[in-house]
Amino acid sequence: YKSSYANAIWKSFTRFGKDMKVLCKEKVFVVNVLGYVSYNFVIGAYSYWGPKAGYNIYKMKNADMIFGVVTIICGIVGTLSGGFMLDHVTATIPNAFKLLSGATFLGAIFCFTAFTLKSLYGFIALFALGELLVFATQAPVNYVCLHCVKPSLRPLSMAISTVAIHIFGDVPSSPLVGIVQDHIHS
Repeated sequence: YKSSYANAIWKSFTRFGKDMKVLCKEKVFVVNVLGYVSYNFVIGAYSYWGPKAGYNIYKMKNADMIFGVVTIICGIVGTLSGGFMLDHVTATIPNAFKLLSGATFLGAIFCFTAFTLKSLYGFIALFALGELLVFATQAPVNYVCLHCVKPSLRPLSMAISTVAIHIFGDVPSSPLVGIVQDHIHS
C-alpha cells in the first residue's frame, strides 16, 4: 500500500516536472508572464506609494479611500472593457498582445503624468484614466496565458502565472520601492 501511494506521488511530481519544462519552453507564455509580473510590480507599488504621494503632494486627508475607490471602479470597468475590446478586435494572441502593449503604454503615460500635476482634480482624472487603461490588460493577458499552451496545460499555465505575479510582482514591490527611495534620499 505504501509503495503504491509513494509511486503515485512520484508519478505526479514527474508529470508536473515534465509539464513545467514544456511550459517554460513556451516563449509566448514566458514573455506574457514576465510582462504580467512587471505590471503587478507597478500595481503593487502604486497601491502603497500612491496614497502616500496623495498625502504628501496633494495634502489629501483621505488618500487611501480616494485611491481605493478609484482603483475599484477602474479595476471593474477597465477589466470588462479589456474583454469587450479583445472580443471586438477578434480574440487572437497577436491582437491580445497589441491590446496589452497599447493599453499598458498609454496607461503608464497617464498614471505617471498624473503625479506631475499640481491640481488634485487633474491628478485624479488622469490617474483614473491611466488605471482604466492599465486594468484593460486583464482579459488579454489571461487570454494569452490560456491560448498559448495546449489545452491540457491551461490550468497549470494559469496557476503558475498567478503564483509568479504575486511572488515576483506585487508582494516584493512596495518594500523594494521603499529601499530605492531610502537610497535616493540618503
